[in-house]
Amino acid sequence: MDIEIFFESTYAQCSYIPEYKAVIVVWNGKQTNQEYKKTILECLEFQKNSKTQIVNYISDIRKQSIVDPEARKWFENVALPKAVSQGLKRAAVISDSSAFRKYHFDMIYQVVGIYKLPMKHFDNPEDAFKWFCSFD
Repeated sequence: MDIEIFFESTYAQCSYIPEYKAVIVVWNGKQTNQEYKKTILECLEFQKNSKTQIVNYISDIRKQSIVDPEARKWFENVALPKAVSQGLKRAAVISDSSAFRKYHFDMIYQVVGIYKLPMKHFDNPEDAFKWFCSFD
């Protein structure tokens, strides 16, 4: 599988996987609101400027710390609508079953319904890739 890393820092890595027309963000530790937004904006910019349509998004939050509610609301109100308007069709979250992660996922899940964006939770990226393929 080809993977193109287009953003890398101590708190996140963003990659493009052409085979799945997917962007994957692997979060690491705690991010400031500014760092969180910068990461998401990098993904949106990559999606906008990509020569091929990016229709799938994976957020791997297994190593992510708590996301500030302000940053989550920005994601819901600004980033998500922009991603959908740029062609995003599906989203997956990779996480364990901790109470915090379940709460975070549930909050985002409520919002993606507004945009009719299918979103599912998985334990690993491989299962998310299989799910993406079920739409083709």
